[in-house]
Amino acid sequence: MYESRRHPPANRRRFLRRLAAHGGASLALILVSLLIGMAGYAHFEGLGGRDAFLNAAMILGGMGPVAVLQTPGGKIFAGIYALYSGLVVLVAAGVLFAPVFHRIIHKFHWVEDHQP
Repeated sequence: MYESRRHPPANRRRFLRRLAAHGGASLALILVSLLIGMAGYAHFEGLGGRDAFLNAAMILGGMGPVAVLQTPGGKIFAGIYALYSGLVVLVAAGVLFAPVFHRIIHKFHWVEDHQP
């Protein structure tokens, strides 16, 4: 997927397509994680769609839950989901910035053939 050090850096169009693909993968990961959180809050706490979305989005964003959790299952779910969310944000950021880091490093390490 990425160029080796023996190949020139990708042109701007290819780089932007790669960046868009990674952005789409990051967005998909965040959306799936948000849906998991919404399903968990709806199941364990009996929250409606909007409240489940708000709580899941707040935890995924690092802010913490909004509603006071009532059930033991809901409290355990919220704790596990918070730990999971912290990792998801790091992974999504890594996936999103991987093409940028690769391009920077590649420009420094690119071996250009200077044959006469």
